[in-house]
Amino acid sequence: MSTFSNKTLLITGGTGSFGNTVLKHFLNSDIAEIRIFSRDEKKQDDIRHDLQAKHPELAKKVKFYIGDVRNLQSIKDAMPGVDYIFHAAALKQVPSCEFFPMEAVRTNIVGTDNLLHAAIDAGVKRVVCLSTDKAAYPINAMGISKAMMEHVIYANARVAAERGDTVICCTRYGNVMCSRGSVIPLFIDQIKAGNPITVTDPNMTRFLMNLDEAVDLVKFAFENANPGDLFIQKSDASTIGDLAKAVQKLFGETGINVIGTRHGEKLYETLMTCEERLRSEDMGNYYRVAADSRDLNYDKFVVKGDVQTMANESYTSHNTTRLDVDGTVNKILTTDYVKDALEAWKQGK
Repeated sequence: MSTFSNKTLLITGGTGSFGNTVLKHFLNSDIAEIRIFSRDEKKQDDIRHDLQAKHPELAKKVKFYIGDVRNLQSIKDAMPGVDYIFHAAALKQVPSCEFFPMEAVRTNIVGTDNLLHAAIDAGVKRVVCLSTDKAAYPINAMGISKAMMEHVIYANARVAAERGDTVICCTRYGNVMCSRGSVIPLFIDQIKAGNPITVTDPNMTRFLMNLDEAVDLVKFAFENANPGDLFIQKSDASTIGDLAKAVQKLFGETGINVIGTRHGEKLYETLMTCEERLRSEDMGNYYRVAADSRDLNYDKFVVKGDVQTMANESYTSHNTTRLDVDGTVNKILTTDYVKDALEAWKQGK
């Protein structure tokens, strides 16, 4: 029997890439019910019909709730009987958040606060929230909204811990390969159309993880969290230039067109800041960053300040393990999307 045996799991933003991968991991388990909460009725209907066609005996485990984390009542309506929550609902696209920052505020910050208040009030046992490397030293609207989201998570985790009934924690990870809106599917489509790959800056580095690793990180956090903990997976990285070469090595050379950086993009991403690294714990494949346990006793800030406030360096896509082109090829081949696209590409030739 697993921790999820006969339990009910709610996934916000559950029609996205992460939610679909959770279904793959949990559908055949002894979990009692999985609730998919999202505002996208088309994707919900697609998942429903796919389950009925491929897993008719298990489809009844999955329940669908139309709602929006911005709407507190719609979350409350999905909450009765929920034991655990994976909170993945978010606005994630950097350029769109740059142009519509208040939309990022409403979904990523206010929506998360709504979700956590509803979870605490309903007595949900554990909540794992998903964040991004762009929340560390943020420079764009999406990252800033996610950084504020993390602070909302930690504040609510403190309240929940005082009540003693709900454990709230956070995960932070880098680029999830082949997730919605990510660059590898774009590269593949450009190659199939016979067009050059569009690269913003070949020297940019980005963390690389697949969707299964993203779910494994959330599961690890779920199993090991204390209130307010932040969990980070140790991840490999590559330059965008090498990533483009790796995709072309698999699908064919069509050239590379360097177009320059987009709104709000960094040269490299940070998964753990210098300040967080000081209070981190190495757990093998993961880091646990303990919650800041200080309270509003101002002596701790004014009279008894800490001598050491940060580690020597942060954990970034520049100083983690750097994959070469062949290593990047092997990494992207761990995704079902690339394997399926490659097979279809070979058959179509």
